[in-house]
This record gives sequence, structure tokens and C-alpha cells, in this order.
Amino acid sequence: MAGNRESERQVVITGIGVVSPIGIGIGDFWKGLESRTSGIRPTTMFPCAPPNCRIAAEVQDFTPSKFTKTREQKKALRVMCREIQLGFAAASLALDDAGITDGAIEPERLGVEFGANLMLSPPEDLAEAEAACSDPVTHEFNYKRWGDVGLGQMFPLWLLKFLPNMPACHIGIAADARGPNNSITIDEASANLVIGESLRVIARGHADVMITGSTGTRVHSVKSIHAMMWDKLANFESDPATASRPFDRTRTGQVVGEGSGVLIVEDDSHARRRGAKIYGRILGAGCACVSTLAGKGDTRRALAQAMRLALKDAGLRPQDVGHINAHGLSTIESDRLEAQAIHDVFGDVATKVPVTALKSYFGNAAAGCGTLELAGSLAGLAHGVVPPTLNYSHPDPECGLSIVAGDPLPVTNKTFLKINVTRMGQASAVVIAGA
Repeated sequence: MAGNRESERQVVITGIGVVSPIGIGIGDFWKGLESRTSGIRPTTMFPCAPPNCRIAAEVQDFTPSKFTKTREQKKALRVMCREIQLGFAAASLALDDAGITDGAIEPERLGVEFGANLMLSPPEDLAEAEAACSDPVTHEFNYKRWGDVGLGQMFPLWLLKFLPNMPACHIGIAADARGPNNSITIDEASANLVIGESLRVIARGHADVMITGSTGTRVHSVKSIHAMMWDKLANFESDPATASRPFDRTRTGQVVGEGSGVLIVEDDSHARRRGAKIYGRILGAGCACVSTLAGKGDTRRALAQAMRLALKDAGLRPQDVGHINAHGLSTIESDRLEAQAIHDVFGDVATKVPVTALKSYFGNAAAGCGTLELAGSLAGLAHGVVPPTLNYSHPDPECGLSIVAGDPLPVTNKTFLKINVTRMGQASAVVIAGA
């Protein structure tokens, strides 16, 4: 266990739930990784995709009602947007994978930590109300009509569909989890942050089990426009499956995606008493937020600080890490800054430690990306390997990293570092030892 936490309770991972573009459920998710299947293809979710968002990593064949167990849960789907439904489904899968049935855990000792993005209404949810407030001839919107006319055209519980704390609320209600319940909304950094929070909740003795995960999407009629305006997106003149190329010299940008991953995080002695299988042990966590004087996120410094803090929390040195599961956004600038941060922290071993980047399979699912990527490492380690990065064939000399590519990498050291960062310079990291 972590050197700084020898007297505290040890924390393990006993369940994994995944809803991803390459598979739903940890078994199918691993099959997608094992077969090196890309989930990136022409988008089908909305007919008028912006020019640079006509490819995406979408979850296929997703039927939210399959993951409900009661009539009340089915009814609750009406007040869940797609992101919430993805998170709810992943939590249901994780609880099943952990062997936790209704009433099996004392409710006051079961909590929820969940990460999400700000959630936006698609235009169709607002269309009827907007039309009611618009002049029939000029189509000009009349704000004075909103309170008396427009608002009444909205779905009465409309707001509940788009609150970023609602994944944790719905999951807590469904699981009868009456322990600590918290939501974090820090884009791609969210997943590692909720894992770190769960680690400390259990270490303090405030819960025995935490349902911990994140959900997100950038495949959205409004968010995809934001992505086109704010981010460098991949060109896709050839096969969409080759569009996401983290750390490859020919990379052209990121690909929008969606998905959710959930871990069941548990006190070690509690897990062993109930005979739970163990995927891995959480050793430490760290985070940082660094920006320049101009207000731009400082990716390099933020990631380096988060990695150092996570390693210190785990009581480990850089040479103790078996592999790094990278953020791997697939943009020229972000990948190089991430690589520089790894060199800053790992020094002489930076060119030797294996690095994998799993956005090459399923794009950037915003807040959902971290748990999906972490689940990939855990699934790989359960099979004795590190999953390879797709589409890596032209090493970028300005990155200088040992990228796992081609065949999966057999491992003997099952300790890995997971890192993520936002465009605003919010970075997070966790250290996990596979079982």
C-alpha cells in the first residue's frame, strides 16, 4: 500500500462497468481492445453534423431500458439525457460485475463519486417553445413571450435531464446508496479525480464501497460545434478508423466520442470478507491546475505536478511504474506537451517506460474518457498485457516516448499511472496496481 497511508484502509477495485463505442460490458470492451477494433466511424446520431465532426466514436446498439431493474428506474429514464443514461448503465454493469446485489451492502456504507460534463439541451428539446415565442412572419424571437407562452411548452421536468449531478443522484437512488454522494465536473480530468476522492472517503472510514465513475459525450449537436470552434479536430480524408493517432508524427487532431466507465471501489478487508474478485489496488492520486499569466492552461506543468503528487501519495518512484496510460489527445501540441511532462517526471527512464493511448480506439468522450481508458489497462493486465495504441507507425521525435503499438505488450510489472488533462490546465493522475 502507499507509503503515506500504511495505517489507513487499503482500497481495491472489485467491479468494472463499461459503455463504450467498442463494446458494452467489460467482456465485449476487452474483445474490442484485443481485436484492435476502432469505434470511430461516420456519425449517425444527428443529420446535420458540423463539417469537422462527421466522424465520431458513438456507442452502438445502446438500449437504456436493458439496464433498469424496476418500473421506477424505467420511468426515471425520461428525465435522463443520453450522458446520464450512459453513466446509469455503466454503474448497473459495474455493480453486477462486482457481485453486489440489492441490499448486499449496508446502505449508509455505500456511496457514489461521479464525474460528468456540463450537459446541454439539443435544439429539438427547445424547438416547440422557441416556435411559440417567435413571430410567424419574421421568425424573430420575442423574449417577452417566454414566461407566459414559451415556458409552458417545455417538458415539465426538462431541467432534470441536464444537471451534471444527476448521474450520481440516479445511481444513488437505484443502488440505495445512502453514503457520501458527490459530483465533479472538470471535463477530462474528472475520472481520476473521483477515483482519488473515493480513495480518501474509504481510507477515512466514511464508506466501505464507492460507485465511482464518469460519463461524457462530445457527440452532440451543440457540443460538436463547440469542439469544432475550440479544438483541433482530426481530418478524415481516409479511413475514419485511422483518424485518431496519438503521438504519431502524422496526427492531425482529436476525434469526438462518447461513453462511460464505472469502477466499484472497495475497502480491501470488506471485499475479501464477501469473496469479491479484485482487479487492482488504488495506490495514490494527485491533481493540479496550472495556467499561464494569459489564462491559458499549462498542460506540461499541470501534468508533471499531478504525476509527482500521485507517485508521492503512492510511495513510489518513476522507475516503479510498469506503464503509463496517457491522455493521448492526438493533437500536435497536446501530445508534445504531455510527452514533455513525462520526461520532466520520469527523467532517464522516460524513453523506456511503456506508454499506451486508448483514445485511438474510441476518441475523446470528455469526462467519460478517463475511466474508459483506465478500464482498458485493468482489462489488459487481467490478461497479462498492456493494450497497444492504434494507428501508431510514425514516431514523433519531439515526443520521444516508448509507445506500445502493434501487438499487446506482455507485462510483469502491473503497476501503472493514469493521467488526464483539460484544455484549461486541470490535470489528474492515479496510480493503480493490477491484481
